[in-house]
Amino acid sequence: MGTNRLQFHGGGRGRCLTGDCGGIQQCTSHGQSPSTLAEYSLNQENNLDSFDVSLVEGFNVPMEFSPTSIGCTRGIKCTADMNSQCPNELRVPGGCHNPCTVFNTDQYCCNSGNCGPTNYSRYFKDRCSDAYSYPQDEQTSNFTCGGGTNYKVVFCP
Repeated sequence: MGTNRLQFHGGGRGRCLTGDCGGIQQCTSHGQSPSTLAEYSLNQENNLDSFDVSLVEGFNVPMEFSPTSIGCTRGIKCTADMNSQCPNELRVPGGCHNPCTVFNTDQYCCNSGNCGPTNYSRYFKDRCSDAYSYPQDEQTSNFTCGGGTNYKVVFCP
């Protein structure tokens, strides 16, 4: 399985193989793809938390996102060996790119707001069935728990 090698000097400048944040260790924005994302909104509509694991930006490390509070037990685990099996056209050192970044077409980027699964999104979905695999994949990939739930996010479980 691929690893996300870090190389930073004492001043916090350096680079990550995947998910780099402009050469700084303390990210102030979203890292460069490919990157496995944990997304969440806490205490939203109807006092619910919403959470997901997204592969829309590609995949770099396996991830688990799980509630730890009593009363909510549905978590997400994406532990497939995605990098070694990545389609050649999406493969990059340390990760598996998303097709939007590689091909930059509406079919893969969903710029029109109306898109469906593709062969590439199916590659991700087949290996991590609970994760978002394309921008409009919320029906099988968005999970909720009651507000106030505690969670753990584990990289490389």
